Order: sequence, then structure tokens, then C-alpha cells
Amino acid sequence: MCHVFSKNYDVSSSTFQLVEKYTWVPQLGFNWTIAVDGISVPLVLLTGLVTTLSIFSAWQVNLKPRLFYFLMLLLYSAQIGVFVARDLLLFFMMWELELVPVYLLISIWGGKKRRYAATKFLLYTAGASIFILLAALGMAFYGDNVTFDIADLALKNYPLNFELLLYVGLMIAFGVKLAIFPLHTWLPDAHGEASAPVSMILAGILLKMGAYGLIRLNLMTLGNAHVYFAPVLAVLGVVNIIYGALNSFAQPNMKRCLAYSSVSHMGFVLLGIASYSELGISGAMLQMISHGLIAAVLFFLAGVTYDRTHTLLMDKMGGIGQVMPKVFALFTVSAMASLAIPGMSGFASELTVFLGLTSSDIYSSVFCIMMVFLAAVGVILTPIYLLNLLRQVFYGTGADNNCEIDNIYWENLDDEGAVCFGTDCLLPNESKYRDASNREVFIAACLLVPIIAIGVYPKIVTQIYDVKTVAVNNQIHQSYIQIAETSPNIDAEVLYAQQMLDSEVNSVLGEIKQN
Repeated sequence: MCHVFSKNYDVSSSTFQLVEKYTWVPQLGFNWTIAVDGISVPLVLLTGLVTTLSIFSAWQVNLKPRLFYFLMLLLYSAQIGVFVARDLLLFFMMWELELVPVYLLISIWGGKKRRYAATKFLLYTAGASIFILLAALGMAFYGDNVTFDIADLALKNYPLNFELLLYVGLMIAFGVKLAIFPLHTWLPDAHGEASAPVSMILAGILLKMGAYGLIRLNLMTLGNAHVYFAPVLAVLGVVNIIYGALNSFAQPNMKRCLAYSSVSHMGFVLLGIASYSELGISGAMLQMISHGLIAAVLFFLAGVTYDRTHTLLMDKMGGIGQVMPKVFALFTVSAMASLAIPGMSGFASELTVFLGLTSSDIYSSVFCIMMVFLAAVGVILTPIYLLNLLRQVFYGTGADNNCEIDNIYWENLDDEGAVCFGTDCLLPNESKYRDASNREVFIAACLLVPIIAIGVYPKIVTQIYDVKTVAVNNQIHQSYIQIAETSPNIDAEVLYAQQMLDSEVNSVLGEIKQN
């Protein structure tokens, strides 16, 4: 994929490229149409990297291994299909196809409550997917021509009430996958019971499918409705950030803590999508890529830790940093990336979202200040729960380390070096826990290297979609101008600034025509 995109993809173009179109069911206007643009290319590459590494991390699977790898590859195909589908009915089919392997991967290779978690995931996501099908049929059959082509659907002039209804349906469908509050409750259960390779894909890719759908359909296709719902997305983003962070701090289970962390971090994507600025939409894309890499490495290392300790309860692991220094070091670096320390991709993406929201020329200053202040509360909470996780897992929980060691060679020595694992106490060199293998270090490094590279030089990624985000932002500004001219009430004093000056309007329209 890297080779194909480097040779055949033009980053200076905002149109669909590498288009393949074949007639499938001509009676329904259903075509196999796939293509990529600046929004889909980085997500396709992210899918390739995370899925490949998750398969590499599954070398210990010995229960029905052929079925396991078949389902992983089927899931891989469905994810790519969602990101490259230009036909809305094909998009829906790929969206549904992805549900089957995830359900089986959790229900067969998951934890003790795997069937409950898998069933809950299926009910939530399959039920919400109905809204995608209904919206696709409504959009396709509206007007004189019947088409499922996403580019053609964006050109149709829908009545505002109908467009608002479509927007709500798609927002529910994509909100479940993105884990927007209160549609998020399937995520902690799925993460808590899924194996590490599946959790890597759940957090690294599946959440991004919901964000991609919001950008591709809600933002780019239903621009007029987005003018009304953008403030709602911003508020939901802030709720996600704070709610997810508070819940992470309250979790005793390490994977559930990281799952709620994902809920929190995806709130920044919602803020970026709702920002009405090129910088904000760019930040949303960067946050999707950054979180995909960071969440994947965190869940991988959580799986590595579980393989040694056979528990996910953090208060049962205290002190293992002394006997697993490589895992400790890798986990610490990954946690630093997640809490957005400068020099890491998380810092670059979250800062870009903040700057995009504050530089918006549509929202009022009051609304921007409120959103940024509340989101900053979540930024403060993130180091608290991540450092608490590191403290409990690797440093110990304050338990008495002066244990009685039943070992003739150590009976006359100090027990200050003893490590407490729940009720077990032993010296580091007697521990049964082995450190990370070369394979595990390699997999973690493959994710940490791009995290650091993007943090130091974000243009590595942003140059892929910059032209596209500019075009999308101009399109949304045009929608806002049209709505503001026909509906003066849209300029609510608290939410939106006063209508833009005529010179600014002409400037925006000039940029749109030029693009």
C-alpha cells in the first residue's frame, strides 16, 4: 500500500483517486466503486500497520489458529473496504461484514464474560447500522436519479428537514462505533474480554471507522445539517473527554481503564469535526491517526503484562517494574504519548484541535472559551489516571514489601528488594515473570517510532490530507453562509458569532470557486 500510494497518489489533489468502478447490480444502480482521497489514505495505512502488527502479536494462539487468522484477515478486508468504498451501499455492506469476525473473535478467544461482551457489541453496532441503510436508501432514491455514489449524493439538494433527519440517523450509527456518550457502553466490555490482538484493532481502527463516517457523510455530504449539529458535536466531544477520563480513573481493571481512555480521547475528534476550521479538521484527522497508534501499543502491552501475571486487576500487579524493566519502559513511553507530552503525536494532535477551535471564525468567543476550558479539564485528568495506572502496576500499591522469604540463601539478607504481587512476595531474581521478548519489543517499537516521528514532525502525516481538509472546510463555510442568509436565527448569540462581513463571505466563496 505504501508503494502504491507513493507512486500513484497525488497529495496536491482533493478529488478521488485510484478509482475502480464495476457494475454489480445495474437494476438497483449498485456498483463496486472504490477510491481514495486525503481522508481515506492515512486511515488505510493505519489499518495496514495496526492489523499487521496485531496478527504478529497473536503467535500464542493455539485454539483453532486457522479460524483465528482467517477471521483477522476478513476483518482486515472489511476495514479497508469501509475506508475505500465510494458507493454508499458497498460502504454499508463492508460496515456489516466487519461485525461478524469481531463477534467471533471476542466470543471464541475472549475472557470469562466473552459471550456477553460479544453479544452486546453485536446488538449495539448491528442495531445502529440500520440507520446507515435507511439513510442510504433515502439519499439514493431522492430526486430524479437513483444513485448510491457518495460523490453524486453530495451534489443532491435535499430539503433541510429531510437532511436533518438523515444527519441524526447517521450520527447515531457512527456515534455507536465512535463510542460517543451515551452510546459507548459496549466498548469497555468488549475491550475487557477481548484478547490483546483484537483489542489492538478495536481501539486502533474500529473507533476510527465511526469518525471517518462522520467526516465522509455527515460533514461532507450533509453540510447544511452540520451547521445545526456542529455545536452538538462539540458539546458531546467535551462530555466524552471529561466522562471518559473520570471513568478511567475509577477502573480497577487495566483494559477497562484504557477503554475509557479511548472514549475520552475520541472526544477531541468530535471537537475537531465541529470546529469550522481547516486546523480543527486537520487536528481531528491527526488525533484519529495518533490515537490509533497509541491505543494499539497500550493494549498490546496490556496483553503482554496479562500473559505474565494472568490478571488485569491493577492492585494485584504492584511492583512488577523491577522484574520486567523492558515492559515497564515501553509502557511508560506509551503512557507519556497518551497523556500528550510534547514530542509525541498526542500532543501535536490535541494542540491542533485546540488551536482549530479557538481560531474558528464562526463560533462566538464565549462558546469557544467554554469548550476549550472544559476540554482542558479532561487534559488535566488524563495524566492523573495514566500515572495512577503506572504506579499501581509497576511501582506497587504501598503494600508492605518486608515479606518473609522462604529461601535458605536469602534468610539472612534484607528483604527490601522483595516484590509484592498481591499476596505473593518474592525477590526479583526469583520471579517467575519474564521480561519482554525481542518479538514483543519489535512490535511495540513499530508503533512507538511513528508516534514519536509524528510528534516531532507532524507534516509527515498532515501533508497527505491538507488539501482535502481545506476543501472540506470551504464547503462547510459555504453551507453556513447559505443557512445564515436564509435563517437569521442560526446566529444564536452564545453559539455563533455575528454573520461574517460581506468581504469575508466573498473571500470564502472565491476560495471555493478556485478549488
